[in-house]
Amino acid sequence: MDIKLLLGVFTVIFIAELGDKTQLATMLFAADKEVNKFTVFLGASLALILASAIGVLAGSFISEYISEKYLHYIAGLGFVGIGFWTLYKA
Repeated sequence: MDIKLLLGVFTVIFIAELGDKTQLATMLFAADKEVNKFTVFLGASLALILASAIGVLAGSFISEYISEKYLHYIAGLGFVGIGFWTLYKA
């Protein structure tokens, strides 16, 4: 296992997930006094695991047809586009 890669992926994903809509939704579910907090944690964790698995599989599949260099460009343009749209809608 590449520990440097593991720590890099963990750090980037952890920072990206802090305060996002997924964490806020999880917090709202957990705020209900009548729900089991472990059930909320387990449901949110499984959802993030499945979403990550889909991302890994999609990335593996797409990389067979598009070079890594172009994937970086496409991802960068996508993030810039989302940023501009967010500013436009604000």
